[in-house]
This record gives sequence, structure tokens and C-alpha cells, in this order.
Amino acid sequence: MSDHGGSHDPADIDPHRFAVHTASPRGLRQAYVREGMGGVPLLLVHGWPETKRIYWKVIAPLADAGFDVIVPDLRGFGDSDVATGFHDVPAHSRDLYALVHDHLGLDRIVLCGGDLGGPVIQDMSLRFPQWVDRMVLFNSPLPFDKEQMAGMATRPATEASDYFVRQGTDPDGLAAELDTPEKRRRYIATFYTSRFWAHPGAFTVRGSGGRFGASEVVDFHTEPFADGKKLRASFGGYESTFSGAARSEPTTMATPNFTRCLILFGTSDHVIYPEYDRMAAVVFPKHVGPFLLRDCGHFVPWEAPHALVSGLVAFCGDRLAASR
Repeated sequence: MSDHGGSHDPADIDPHRFAVHTASPRGLRQAYVREGMGGVPLLLVHGWPETKRIYWKVIAPLADAGFDVIVPDLRGFGDSDVATGFHDVPAHSRDLYALVHDHLGLDRIVLCGGDLGGPVIQDMSLRFPQWVDRMVLFNSPLPFDKEQMAGMATRPATEASDYFVRQGTDPDGLAAELDTPEKRRRYIATFYTSRFWAHPGAFTVRGSGGRFGASEVVDFHTEPFADGKKLRASFGGYESTFSGAARSEPTTMATPNFTRCLILFGTSDHVIYPEYDRMAAVVFPKHVGPFLLRDCGHFVPWEAPHALVSGLVAFCGDRLAASR
């Protein structure tokens, strides 16, 4: 399954493409996009080093398909505020529940996420099981089941993990080195280009007719990380894997997770588990798929937007039909 192509729409890199709303249900100003109000509630959760912009290509088609699409910036990311407290998975999970359930008043939510967003939606599905209807998971960290995952390739390449250790064990030192907006953006740019998280060309091809090129695509995604305070806060998820002092509370992530789950895997990803698809099938006994995405790496909503949209429409066809 593939929809990797060689063109981009200029709207894909327009930061003003969608109206940005804010709310503070937990005392923290959280930014979010909402399109398709009144449809099937769908929460799209970004990862690291991403913001809500990683979903720019799929918001409109999902809203057109009948979803009520909510796309927040996690605390410390994008247009959301940095918190005075923690920036770990449970904090993000509780923020999003407060935003979508308490503030927007939405129930029977469909969740979708990868990378950091993956643990966040997994935590939400187990922390608020009566609220979550189903979920779509791609290229995400997973809980480990030693017995059922025996013999699987469960470790990413060691050369891809240096950033993880540094951000988790020396975040202040790294933040001090990245002491200008230019340095911070160059650092983030490597995750979209030279670190081989994405499929080759996903962020470097030129737009149709040469309307915009590689640097503009990468610049669109790195611009929100120019702020040093926010970049430092974004390391919080990594800190929490190494230090209990960086955790607001234990995460609820566990296996098995009986939430109904559509599993997608961008196979060109060099930072996630080589057999992520098989591992995810163990974690989620009630799964659909796994479906492997050709010519797609870590950033599924950007690299394979049609696959994500069509997968969500098919997976939620019953909900969409009932809402019409």
C-alpha cells in the first residue's frame, strides 16, 4: 500500500491553512485545530519532533469524509504553552481528555497517533476505556511482551538511538548547545532528512511546477521548534523514560490492550522496531491489519496521507454511515 508521490500542494505548508483555537481546561493554554464539527469525533495526536502541522494533508479530507477532526498541539509544542510541571505521556493524556471530553464535550472518540502520540493514545485508551471507541496506531513505541515477542526484531538500529539517550539523560546540556533558533531548527531538520526516519524524498521533493522546494517543506515543520523553551520542554517524554522524577504518574500502557485498533506501518522507518507490525499485533488482540505502507517511513500522515485517510474511512465506516 503506497501513495508516496513527487508533488505537494502549496496549502500543505501554509501555517494559516486552518483556524487555530485555544482552550485551558487544565490551566494550560492548549492550541488545536477543529474541522468538520458535528461529525464522528476523531482526535489526531502528533509525535516528536512534530506539531499539529504533521496532519495538515489529512485534516480536510477527513472532515469531508464525515469526521469531526480535532488536532491539538501537545503541551510544550507548537502553539500550546509550556507547562510548569511535567511533559510526559500521562500529562499529555490527561490534557487531551480534558480538552476533548470536558471542554468540547465529545464522547465515543476515535484516536489516531504515532511516535509520542502513540503512547499518548494507548494511555488514553486504557485510562479512559469507556470514552475511547477505537484507535489507529502507526510507527509507535509499544509495551514489550517478552514471551509473545520472542524471536522478533524488537530493537531499532543502535546508530539511530543516540538522540534518544542524549535527550533523555542530558536534556539541559543538549538544550544549552542548541542556543540559537538556527541551531535548534537545524537539529530538528535532521530527523526529517539525514537520520532516515522518513522515506527518501518525502521531505525533499519539489512541488509540482516547482512552486516550492525541499527547504520550504522542512522549514514548515522545524519552525515551531525555534523556541528554546519549547524545544527543551519537548524532551520531557524522553526524560520520563530514564527518570522517575520526570514522571507525573505511571503510564497505563500495557499489553494486551483490547481496544479495537487499526495497525499501520511505514516500513522505511529506521528508528522504530523492525518488526513493529508483528509486535503491535501482539499488543492489540482486536486488531485490523497490520497494513504495511510502501515508500513511507515514520511520518505517516505526511508521507502516506491517502493511506491514512482511506484506512480511517474504512475502519470507521459503520460510525460514518450512522452519523449521516
